[in-house]
Amino acid sequence: MHGQGAYIFGCEGTTLSTDEAAFFRDANPWGFILFTRNVVDPAQLSALTASLRAAVGRNAPIFIDQEGGRVERLRPPHWRDWLPPLEQVELNKKGAMRSMYLRYRLIAEELQAVGIDGNCAPVADIACADTHPILKNRCYGEDVVRVAEIAGMVAQALLDGGVLPVVKHMPGLGRAALDSHTELPVVSARYKALRWSDFMAFEPLAELPMAMTAHVVYQDLDPAHPATQSPEVIAMIRGELGFQGLLMTDDISMSALSGSLAQRSLASLKAGCDIILHSSGVRAEMEQVAAAAGKLGHAAQARADKAIAWRLSASPIDIPAAEAEFHALMTGQ
Repeated sequence: MHGQGAYIFGCEGTTLSTDEAAFFRDANPWGFILFTRNVVDPAQLSALTASLRAAVGRNAPIFIDQEGGRVERLRPPHWRDWLPPLEQVELNKKGAMRSMYLRYRLIAEELQAVGIDGNCAPVADIACADTHPILKNRCYGEDVVRVAEIAGMVAQALLDGGVLPVVKHMPGLGRAALDSHTELPVVSARYKALRWSDFMAFEPLAELPMAMTAHVVYQDLDPAHPATQSPEVIAMIRGELGFQGLLMTDDISMSALSGSLAQRSLASLKAGCDIILHSSGVRAEMEQVAAAAGKLGHAAQARADKAIAWRLSASPIDIPAAEAEFHALMTGQ
């Protein structure tokens, strides 16, 4: 099967079965995503990332959610542990930009060492009184300008470490009072209010290579569809916010969305998303997504190729010095 699939897939376990490898060879997903279920230790993880790339016969991007804090797929004893981002920012507000840079530069180093070259971060959602607890301490603050600055610094740290950043959750999940993993949040705020708060955080990040959509309804823009499946919202992301990079859905399996996986995939692509994210690694589900989504379209493939071009070699870093500076910022010593 020629052409790269318009989807990013997970895999089931800690090694790739012959059957899975054959499926991936045929389906040819553009990239892969890993979760805690796929992780034992560095040697195992390096072997898994190598076998995923071997299955598709190219240096496919491999993503993970390594924000640090609650969303941390790589954990001690083999990897560093981190505070939730919001707690780190609040511990030293003055040094937040530098401490967040160092944090994600060290994370990038850990990811690169095991063959992972994409991280679903930064989180540019704005924390507010309504933000669901599942998201709140993953945010960087309540001030839109400050959040955008920190998010830009996080992205730069990842890029400096040879890792592709994926900005999330475009155009802003901060006002969602429900958890989109389990139900569909609806935001009733008017467009003008959203435009100069939540949405604005993403505007300075518009030049970055990749972003992930939010499964949330903005009533004033499109009362009938979540952003992931809304032509109006995607047009606003591309136009008003100026984002021209590769736009992936949040996980298509999340309960915020309705309909079959095929219907969800088609609706997302039709709305203007470039690529479907499907994370579970369940074969029957992946077959549905692959059949529905098909290959990357011409414009999506061009954006995908452009995103890959951002995947540069890591710049040199003195790890002990970076760790010492980070510790000093966090402890005031």
